[in-house]
Amino acid sequence: MDVELLEIRQHMGQHPPFDRLSDSLLDEIASRVEVSYFKTGSDILTLNDTVSDLCYIRSGAVEVYRRQGDLYNRLGEGDIFGHFSLLRNQKVRFPAKAIEDTLLYFIPKAVFQQLCEEDEDFADFVEVERPRLETAAEQQKKSNDMMVTRIRKLVVRYPVMVEASTTVQQAAQQVSQAQASAVLVLKEGSSNPRYSFKDSEGQTWQVCGILTDSDFRTRVVAEGLSPQTPVGEVVSSRLITVQSDVSIYEAMLTMLRNNVHHLPVLYRQRPMGVVHLSDIIRYETHSGLYLVSNIFHQSSIEGLARLAPDVSASFVRMVQEGANSHMVGSALSTIGRSFSRRLLELAEEKLGPPPVAYCFMVNGSMARNEQSIVTDQDNALILSDDFIPEEHDEYFKALAGFVSDGLDACGYTYCKGDVMATNSQWRQPLRVWKSYFTDWINNPTPERLLHSSIFFDLDSLYGEDLFVEALQDLIAEKAPQSPLFLAAMARNALNRTPPLGFFRTFVMEKDGKHNNSINLKRRGTAPMVDLIRVHALACGSKAQNTFQRLDDIANTQLLATGMSDKLSYAFEFMCMSRIRHQVIDLQEERVPDNNIEPENVADSERHNLKDAFQVLSNAQKFLKFRYPVPSNRAGR
Repeated sequence: MDVELLEIRQHMGQHPPFDRLSDSLLDEIASRVEVSYFKTGSDILTLNDTVSDLCYIRSGAVEVYRRQGDLYNRLGEGDIFGHFSLLRNQKVRFPAKAIEDTLLYFIPKAVFQQLCEEDEDFADFVEVERPRLETAAEQQKKSNDMMVTRIRKLVVRYPVMVEASTTVQQAAQQVSQAQASAVLVLKEGSSNPRYSFKDSEGQTWQVCGILTDSDFRTRVVAEGLSPQTPVGEVVSSRLITVQSDVSIYEAMLTMLRNNVHHLPVLYRQRPMGVVHLSDIIRYETHSGLYLVSNIFHQSSIEGLARLAPDVSASFVRMVQEGANSHMVGSALSTIGRSFSRRLLELAEEKLGPPPVAYCFMVNGSMARNEQSIVTDQDNALILSDDFIPEEHDEYFKALAGFVSDGLDACGYTYCKGDVMATNSQWRQPLRVWKSYFTDWINNPTPERLLHSSIFFDLDSLYGEDLFVEALQDLIAEKAPQSPLFLAAMARNALNRTPPLGFFRTFVMEKDGKHNNSINLKRRGTAPMVDLIRVHALACGSKAQNTFQRLDDIANTQLLATGMSDKLSYAFEFMCMSRIRHQVIDLQEERVPDNNIEPENVADSERHNLKDAFQVLSNAQKFLKFRYPVPSNRAGR
């Protein structure tokens, strides 16, 4: 493959939906594309013209319009268009115009159809018969791991390569300058076709070996060889390589089987880069599984606190690999629970065994398994009814303080509302908790509704699970039979509205700190959680996770057919938008928050967010209608 086709292939391979294609399909595309240039203001697709190619933007910007002339979308580098028409009658339904000088790759219809037939992910990406928000949400559910992620993902730069006649001193200097740990050694010719390739000038080269840092020490310095010795005389002839589209898992097995730490990655026979075993270990150690295991090996708060950066690294990796919000939330909640459990174990080691049985209860996002990287503490202690404050509370106050301080050190900040077990109000026997919950349901004042919104997402983290289960049973029994409570919760869930104004434009925050931004939690995910919680309470669901609550709601007649799915897609997209922008904050070394600025959001995401907010807005309007205030308030 010549340099131009290689450049086309590499660029397309970095953008969806091409980034998940096999090397062979990428080759097919690169060899068949036609390149065209359009000046600013030029028409690219005209209404009702025949479409014969998929359009890929190499550089520049394009606007796509509806038939009536309204703007439909604005696209940039790496985006595609024209697939809507290719999937139908090949007539342009969405005209397109270059709004900057634009370079396009045209992919023939035959190749487009081949991709749709041979790659399910590609077909899902371009399929537009489903509602836009549903398609976007489903795309976010695609996930990768070591078994399917291709090793080329870990290649971040071209390898250092020298001719066999290069001296070891010159080779070492090049390795040092490139901050690499190995150099590939080449010789002219192709005595071994397996490792032979042609450069951009048509010259044939063969990779004859690799020289690593260790080789420089053991084969050159330790042997006392002259710095002028040609690398060809010291390089090992044993060469272990992999192709660029093998999985990371396969690459790791290759290294372990052959006891090598450096693995040249080839695209066909051309070297793309060199992966070190540490790259794979670093990739895998950013997984939640490794982190959880590491948490339980720590013996102090200081040791746990040192793992805090690994939480962010694990979070970024999951998002980059395409995990959906449920996966991310569940993983981060598992990590948060692990910190809490280990702190409780350490607290009991320090304080001794508890004087009476207890359950450490978590609330809010951790209870729902929906934590994000921006979170605080929400927890409480349910104590045995044998609890005697004068005899036992000193122990549990110390335990709560140890855990709360430890969580803060690990990045889980103190709750601003003081909803923590360190607050004696939330450190009570089970009988008191039952009275709390009963009173909140029977007498829904504003303060009690606030407590209901917090504590009605509840789960056991450590200790006697039956204590929390008893409260969950109480809620599931009493809430559906309390129309006044449901009506009050419904109205409470309307306090935060989505940022939609006239003509579905965004309404910005104006709080002085985040002007001209949207708080996706306050205006999106939180009100969605609130309204879904109301429906879940009404149907007696004991589920805590929002998606699982929607499944329970769908099995009832509370909502119209298909409405649960719409809420699920909208919630998923809002969650992932929030998560992706938190990843950007971390990558740009900013403190992550829940705010986005619409002008910094891609148009496709902006459109989908508007759709999601509209679903939320419609659902809130229905909520007030579905749970009216009873005319006879005594009938609860």
